Amino acid sequence: MTTQTTPAAPERHEATTTEPWRDVRRGAAERARALAAAMTLEEKLAQLVGVWVGADASGGGVAPHQADMTGHVPTWESVIEHGLGQLTRPYGTAPVSPEAGARSLERSQRDLVAASRFGIPAQVHEECLAGFAAWRATAYPVPLSWGASFDPELVEAMAARIGASMRAAGVHQGLAPVLDVTRDHRWGRTEETVGEDPYLVGTVGAAYVRGLESSGVVATLKHFAGYSASRAGRNLAPVAMGPREYADVILPPFEIAVRHGRPRSVMHAYTDVDGMPSAADRGLLTGLLRETWGFDGTVVADYFGVRFLETLHKVAADGTDAARLALRAGVDVELPTVDAFGPALAEAVRRGDVEESLVDEALHRVLRQKVELGLLDPGWEPVPDGGAGLVLDDEPGRALALCLAREAVVLLADDGGALPLKTGTRLAVVGPLADDPMAMLGCYSFPAHVGAQHPEVETGIEIPTVLAELGSRFDVVHARGCDVTGTDTSGFAAAVEAARSADVCVVAVGDRAGLFGRGTSGEGCDAADLRLPGAQEDLVRAVLATGTPVVLLLLTGRPYALGALLDEPAPPAAVVQAFFPGQLGGRAVAEVLAGEVSPSGRLPVSVPRDPGGQPATYLSAPLGLRSGVSSVDPTPAFPFGHGLSYATFAWEDAQVVGAAAGGPAPWPSDGEARVEVTVRNTGSVPGADVVQLYLHDAVAQVTRPVVRLVGYARVALDPGQAATVSFEVPADVTSFTGAGGRRVVEPGDVELRVSRSSADVVATLPLRLVGPEREVDHTRRLVTDVRVSGPATVPAAPGTHRENDHEEVSVG
Repeated sequence: MTTQTTPAAPERHEATTTEPWRDVRRGAAERARALAAAMTLEEKLAQLVGVWVGADASGGGVAPHQADMTGHVPTWESVIEHGLGQLTRPYGTAPVSPEAGARSLERSQRDLVAASRFGIPAQVHEECLAGFAAWRATAYPVPLSWGASFDPELVEAMAARIGASMRAAGVHQGLAPVLDVTRDHRWGRTEETVGEDPYLVGTVGAAYVRGLESSGVVATLKHFAGYSASRAGRNLAPVAMGPREYADVILPPFEIAVRHGRPRSVMHAYTDVDGMPSAADRGLLTGLLRETWGFDGTVVADYFGVRFLETLHKVAADGTDAARLALRAGVDVELPTVDAFGPALAEAVRRGDVEESLVDEALHRVLRQKVELGLLDPGWEPVPDGGAGLVLDDEPGRALALCLAREAVVLLADDGGALPLKTGTRLAVVGPLADDPMAMLGCYSFPAHVGAQHPEVETGIEIPTVLAELGSRFDVVHARGCDVTGTDTSGFAAAVEAARSADVCVVAVGDRAGLFGRGTSGEGCDAADLRLPGAQEDLVRAVLATGTPVVLLLLTGRPYALGALLDEPAPPAAVVQAFFPGQLGGRAVAEVLAGEVSPSGRLPVSVPRDPGGQPATYLSAPLGLRSGVSSVDPTPAFPFGHGLSYATFAWEDAQVVGAAAGGPAPWPSDGEARVEVTVRNTGSVPGADVVQLYLHDAVAQVTRPVVRLVGYARVALDPGQAATVSFEVPADVTSFTGAGGRRVVEPGDVELRVSRSSADVVATLPLRLVGPEREVDHTRRLVTDVRVSGPATVPAAPGTHRENDHEEVSVG
């Protein structure tokens, strides 16, 4: 590529339709090449950075080390002289009303277009993990709740709604979804993960990507890859992991999302795996992601991640060296603000210390994406309609948030008949989270992420509490009992008295989301063990001792060990789990407790019995389970996939379609096996069941998990109705990294287990993979095709197709 590399003042190009990069009749790649060829080195590098206007350089607002990276940011005027790649979080940095934010963004973009030679707008990005992270925007349930719903279609509809609100605000890119598979629940960012199973994470994550991309917003997969497997669950700690676990557990969700979601961006992880930081790993970001998987979008840095190669990982001598390593690896854009990709890098390129071809490769991808987004088209507008009347929290969004929150509430136990609560019940509602709106929100919701730094500003959205919602349905007495953290037990007496005066006591305990130690869950809020924080376990124990039936309500960002409470002489009569269920979570929980909605959530993570002995997910080889060679029993209190309902369901006629009687059914190693089961609502109330299909490989050439999820379907039925669930399972999904380090489909006996959870098997279907051992690659089939047919089999959610009162839906 021929370019100018001297800092001489270039000729300004007035925007006309005759410029090849503005000619909409040309392809995006051609337009990008034409523009790049006309640019100076400074103009090129300006397209590879973001600028974070208004970020707090003290380091206290967002993250540690922030002051190191933002203390020398150039002025806005000097930045826009050469153009700008991205604008960082214009809505998500401080509380600003939607309309005011839109006006400010429009002015910034028009200033940028007017000041720079080519008039290229900035690509605007925002956080959107639990909704558009902006003031007065709908706050949705966190990803653990997405996983608990086992409902990709609803997650896709939610993401489309989030994306529509972002596009209306002039935002082009969203930094979501998180596709990390949680490996140690002590990790503070567990709340941001979809769960502990790569198949669930991948299929739900791909649905989110499809939804966001359908609205025209660039989805960003993060964190690529291995971030969630840090030692002892500590944020940014090194990852000690072999290539087999990396290939079979960590990478599949990203591969599924790339293939089935078609995202246009990926964010590298902060961590290093076996000594190699992701931001410097060319084999990962270029070799695997681009050359093997065929990803053709942009790779963006996690915030300050380029400089961290110098300051934290110590693999770069200085910022310029860090920039060189990141560009060589395949990082295209430095976020959140210009630092290592700044003037010192330009000098290094001129000296020949950094190849300009690396800059050109990144530039081409960045410009092509801007072309695809329409930013170089004649008639481009910064904000649709100027942002007039912009509303980010509307009824359709709240309806989706409520629907997802309802589906994600998990009834773990109901042994005492306390649920559903009966009309006229005298109810005690105690615990630190009973009357706390923030108990509904995760770390990346705006009120927790940014609003917490501005206590003088109202939250901007209505967040009804559990107490308020139950109080509108029952005669309620309330006592807080204790705080989420701390050891003060002076409020126990009031909580005990309230419980004694009631027919049933709901005790609401769990987490407070925050950042870097300012909460008990969230980024940088890692846990030493999985005991409930503070004095909350003792509060529950004190209330249990009253003899009043207790409903233990957990509002958390991670699972907590419940064995000690379940082993009490008088254990909870019922246990309900909700993972930060969003702004309408209080209503959803109250509806479930009152029996207005039958619970249908399933655990996306195992709930441990004991607080130590971590990590322990259900994806364990035989020696990872209870055995006679260790005194530690890792059996969970409640397994992955577990969840109860007020409805009752019968599962009938589970079979391998076409299999002859007797012996394992043959399954070609290059073919499919079809499994069917009929689900019938035998109860008196409507409800939804989740059929889960697990693979068991009895003998393999390397140790394998005893079971792993390979398919699932959510089935909603009225009393007396039935539906047939059909799984078409490609043999490719049985593949694993074999003894030779290659992914193989291995012939031999296996089982497909039709199950209610990873530990509750309804039917075991023996099969035999026949034919030669096959080596498979990135072209293999990644997911099981699932179809549900029958009357009213799926809730009436956006995107549902109904024909002749029967439905067929494809899951995953």
